[in-house]
Amino acid sequence: MKRILSTERKALYLRALTLAVPMMIQNGITNAVGLVDSIMIGSQGTESTSAVSMCGQLIFVFNLAIFGALSGPGIFGAQYFGNNDIEGVRKTFRIKIWVVIASVIAGICAFWFFGDFFVGLYLKGEAEGIDPVLALNKSRDYLRIMLIGFLPFALTQVYSSTLRENNESKIPMIAGICGVAADILFNWILIFGKFGFPAMDVKGAAIATVISRFIEFTVIVIWSHLKRKRFVFLQGIYTTLLVEGKIAVPIIKKSIPILINEFLWSAGIIKTNQLLSERSLFVVPSLGISAAISNLLNVVFVAMGSAVGIIIGQMLGAGETKGIRKKANSLMWFTAFLSVGLSGALIAIAPFFPKRYDVLPEVQYMATAFITMTAFFFPLQGFLNAQYFTIRSGGKTFITFLADSGFTWAINVLTVFLLIKFTNLNVYQIYAVSLSLDILKVVFGAVMIRTGVWITNLVKEEGKEVSELNPHVDEADDADSKAWIKG
Repeated sequence: MKRILSTERKALYLRALTLAVPMMIQNGITNAVGLVDSIMIGSQGTESTSAVSMCGQLIFVFNLAIFGALSGPGIFGAQYFGNNDIEGVRKTFRIKIWVVIASVIAGICAFWFFGDFFVGLYLKGEAEGIDPVLALNKSRDYLRIMLIGFLPFALTQVYSSTLRENNESKIPMIAGICGVAADILFNWILIFGKFGFPAMDVKGAAIATVISRFIEFTVIVIWSHLKRKRFVFLQGIYTTLLVEGKIAVPIIKKSIPILINEFLWSAGIIKTNQLLSERSLFVVPSLGISAAISNLLNVVFVAMGSAVGIIIGQMLGAGETKGIRKKANSLMWFTAFLSVGLSGALIAIAPFFPKRYDVLPEVQYMATAFITMTAFFFPLQGFLNAQYFTIRSGGKTFITFLADSGFTWAINVLTVFLLIKFTNLNVYQIYAVSLSLDILKVVFGAVMIRTGVWITNLVKEEGKEVSELNPHVDEADDADSKAWIKG
């Protein structure tokens, strides 16, 4: 029995890696380009670095809102695919089109009219050597150009997410590689003024990113439709964009909590960073430098989390629920194990990476500290990421809403606010406390996984819970869970 479980577990790991590795490569290359962009901009001075960092955090909110808008339909899409329901996949794709268009319109309006206000929140602290007015002006130039790329980015995610739910992650990877190659080339040309172009500083970086968004979108659309015999859901996909209410309403009901969650969670992270910046303006460029290198490595557990959600969702849709909790737990620990190596690599890089930036020594020192602290929490973040994708795969979006964005605002933001306003702790101590609070989220998630409340087949008739359809599922999980983890 032990050998059988070990063999089954290895097969599960291979399945997860087969889906996740192309995502890791795509996201890794994308973040590597972000890293190169960051270093290029870093050579233009502290104000340029601060401007791109501040705008990057705001755009991070938009990107996660798009991710959240697609995650709800994606839960159903993975289960429809597991249930061999191609028409169901097709309808979730159409719903995704509608939700991202609405999200893009909202995002453009928010940043166009309130961009200066949002950026200004980061410029309340004091720091010698940084010109806040110049940083604000550069932020405005950068952000308004970036708005042009919102729609192609969002539509690319519609295709990428649906293809991955259908076990195809290579095409999104190749499209991403094409986009980031263009981004590197045009950043070099436009930031520094090569081939007769003027040196455009942050404007050049924004234009390069927009161009790369359109290239990535073009590649993924053309390639996907050329292979529509394989991806049957694309056949006749645009004959109509209408979806009947009995299909759309349940999906939208599940999607809204995820969309709100991703928006509020990312906004909570931004608010936490903004509160930290009240201690010092050095926090803004330091966090930007830290994020540039941290995001290059965290693609491993981010991709694994997405793969776990897709795999568990497909199992639920196919009715493969026997022992599903032990499989989910095993994937969580596997993701955490992979993250340990990332921690070591990031800690080793921390003292040297910030020196690549032409910024003040105080910024380099603070960035090194932030990178090191972030690295220590990578395994925890890896486990947590897989944990919450598992819960979400069964459609328990309100639970994840409470535990994710609800926790972020009620616990994390509030704690940082109180520490900033009423203590003399330095910014490093407060940052460490904010990271360690995620331990409480892991505990909550473990309780939810254990109860099995998330084990729900959303595409079965009347939306009955799997435990109703398979009364023995919880008994099987309880009997085998320890043996599965021990192998």
